[in-house]
Amino acid sequence: MKALSKNAIIGYPAGIVTGITYGLNPLFAMPLMNQGAAIESILFFRYAFAVVILGLFLLLTKQSFKITAKQAGVLLVLGMLFTSSSLFLFEAYNYIASGLATTLIFLYPVLVAVIMVFLGVVPSWPVWMAIAATFGGVMIMTQGGGGESIDPIGVALSVGSALVYALFIVVINRSKAIADISNTLLTFYALMVGAVVFLGKIAFSDAAITAGITTCGDWLNLVGLALLPTIVSTATLAIATRNIGATKASVLGVFEPITAILVGTLMFGEPLTTNIVVGISIAIVAVTFMISVTKR
Repeated sequence: MKALSKNAIIGYPAGIVTGITYGLNPLFAMPLMNQGAAIESILFFRYAFAVVILGLFLLLTKQSFKITAKQAGVLLVLGMLFTSSSLFLFEAYNYIASGLATTLIFLYPVLVAVIMVFLGVVPSWPVWMAIAATFGGVMIMTQGGGGESIDPIGVALSVGSALVYALFIVVINRSKAIADISNTLLTFYALMVGAVVFLGKIAFSDAAITAGITTCGDWLNLVGLALLPTIVSTATLAIATRNIGATKASVLGVFEPITAILVGTLMFGEPLTTNIVVGISIAIVAVTFMISVTKR
């Protein structure tokens, strides 16, 4: 059996880490929203803390912050896309269950594959099979809500989050302007855009920036949001996308809804149904199949 390439050894684990850490969004966000914290405030502190942590890391490792005007333009676009994806997802939490909202984002591998086809990159048949199987597994997972009605606004917001997340992945993969920018610096500037955007939204609203954020636990949740679903997931997504391509990296995002559902079950008391177990099993088998067949 042919060994995995160096890119695969780096890219596949990074893609798995991306899915797991992004799936932790509800773990940190829901307690804050239940406390009455505004979405704009949650996302501002999430991004601002991440920018400070990454900035300190760049300083300590003596990396340059210098970028060209062209790179700045691409990073601005990436920042707006990632910001929009976060905003749509958190707004969706107001309309549908957090686990379902995070699960529906897994439409993005299909969207990435379609976008890549339009760009002249056609995935191989194992990748298409993995996309179909993982998407089917996720759809089975969503049937485990005990007949709860689903608000179409929440579904539309989740799908919107998936679309801009797909565009984020494609831009990282296809833009030659940012090809030589480190993953840390890319993440730093993309998140800085988000921090500025949400600070602007707060400035034009009537709510206090720290409304609903009062306890030490609240601040720890914000730090958790900054570290895992933000810094780690964005950096590992860039690593995975650059090493194994946009489509395969997006398929590995199946670990996102798996994580979100497990968080809902273990932390928020949501039921673990047969449908969820079957859906998770199908998705894991599909991803394992893709990794074992596509080694280049």
